[in-house]
Amino acid sequence: MAEFKGVFPYLVSPVDEDGQVRHAALADLVEHLIASGVHGLTPLGSTGEFAYLQQSQRYEIVRTVVEATRKRIPVVAGVAATTIRDAVEQTREMVRLGANGVLAILEAYFPISDDGVEKYFRAIAAAAGELPVTLYTNPQFQRSDLSLPVIQRLSEVGNIRYIKDASSNTGRLLSIIERTRGRLDVFAASAHIPVCVMMIGGVGWMAGPACVAPRQSVELYDLARQGAWPQAMALQSRLWRLNEVFAKYSLAACIKAGLAMQGFAVGDPIAPQAPLDENARRDVREVLVSIGALDH
Repeated sequence: MAEFKGVFPYLVSPVDEDGQVRHAALADLVEHLIASGVHGLTPLGSTGEFAYLQQSQRYEIVRTVVEATRKRIPVVAGVAATTIRDAVEQTREMVRLGANGVLAILEAYFPISDDGVEKYFRAIAAAAGELPVTLYTNPQFQRSDLSLPVIQRLSEVGNIRYIKDASSNTGRLLSIIERTRGRLDVFAASAHIPVCVMMIGGVGWMAGPACVAPRQSVELYDLARQGAWPQAMALQSRLWRLNEVFAKYSLAACIKAGLAMQGFAVGDPIAPQAPLDENARRDVREVLVSIGALDH
């Protein structure tokens, strides 16, 4: 089974006004990120606006990423649903499309019990076969979250190997690491400070900001892996400005605007989300320039 670690950018989903996937723009972005040294790619994460896409668009995006990647680095495709049946169907299709792993997301309108949450993720793991599964928990946006007891039980499932926790609670991350040590590896989210997560035992981060600052993110990861903590924290402090501006505005809109400034025709966020106004674009541009991710 593949081992995942390092920087896995959450890819944007370039879709035009007519709902057509911008294949060339997405393929260009994939090539750029691989050339920048990222360790894997994650389409259909939160930055990928999965909640705003039709099923056919989701599959088209994953197909494009898998084909553009050409097996050079792993592709971990997002699966998000409100029902177990839908999640299982999506997972099987991601396997068929050639993804190397699955990022499992629970969408919910009504509250779901711990038992229901656990059954949902177990069903995805079973449908994934031998592919590794990454649990994704983001209590800010999800109606039903993964509790620590459920995470601990799911860590006993053979191919549930990773978790990306976007709770912004570093203490919760430490609890997860201690309860699942040797079974479940932790990826940081953009809500966390990646260097701190690496310090307590994390294996990398899956996050949207790495889309617009891949080279800097890889440098940060390498410093953390080397245990060069003073240098890593100095770089982290500069890069954290990127997280601050994204937290101020809409994440997907910021990432797409930043990529457009870098020359990638990824388009605007999917309606009814709005693109950034001029003031927000100026803030994003200033930060990208300050961290060396944009020339001017």
